[in-house]
Amino acid sequence: MSSVSSVNSSTQLSVEFRQVGRAFPVGDSHRTVLRDVDLDVRPGEVLSIIGASGCGKSTLLRTVGGLDTENSGQVLIDGSPVRAHDERTAVGFQEPRLLPWRTIHANVALGLPRGTSASDGRARVDELLSLVGLSHVADHRPREVSGGMAQRTSLARALARRPGVLLLDEPFGALDALTRLKMQDLLLDVHARTGTTILLVTHDVDEALQLSDRILLLGRAPGSDAEGATVQRIVEVPGTRPRDRASAELAALRAELFDGLGVDTHHSARSSAADTSDIPSEVYA
Repeated sequence: MSSVSSVNSSTQLSVEFRQVGRAFPVGDSHRTVLRDVDLDVRPGEVLSIIGASGCGKSTLLRTVGGLDTENSGQVLIDGSPVRAHDERTAVGFQEPRLLPWRTIHANVALGLPRGTSASDGRARVDELLSLVGLSHVADHRPREVSGGMAQRTSLARALARRPGVLLLDEPFGALDALTRLKMQDLLLDVHARTGTTILLVTHDVDEALQLSDRILLLGRAPGSDAEGATVQRIVEVPGTRPRDRASAELAALRAELFDGLGVDTHHSARSSAADTSDIPSEVYA
């Protein structure tokens, strides 16, 4: 097993959202997806983002990585503004997005910082493949490994640059239930050994409860008719990981979160009568 310092030498970084908003053009008008998001993400914590489908979870995540810089307000990492394609961050998507003609080892190497020497790069990739349990398939092509292995490759590639902030957008959503549970355990192990700050978008409340220090419920502010999602609720998850899924404490918190999602879903349903055929797909991310 690699030590924490050898696996990731990055400093744990904070993330700050200050009055963050995002609107997308729709014909001659626009549609507001995010509004007045204020949030402090603690260095080294795991923060899950949940909310009704289409409420802007992925859009919020993209503002942190500098993949979407058209937002209003300010996003700061460790006190300084996010840059386009910010190298302090790395992103893991729902699909592994591996290059089929490259080996598993070579796919992970794509995440290495520019200027990494060949010897240092190989050592770093070997270390990460060991961390995610893929050393034995390093020379395989993506078509020769399972979906879970492909997703582990994607995670290793994201960690290759030693990011201070890891952004995960439904990374386990396409996996079967058993593989998903194994990937959750792997992510907990990776976090314990790297300490990287993690922002995780998920539709799975139980996944959020298992993995998170805190959970952000994104949605319309209670009682507000203003367009766009904001911070509806932030919930501290009690206990240390791994948590007892059957505990009464988690059951009560699960019910609270489902209640919040129900309110959010109700608002979404009320507004669904409007014609959305001309709204760009990214609005619903």
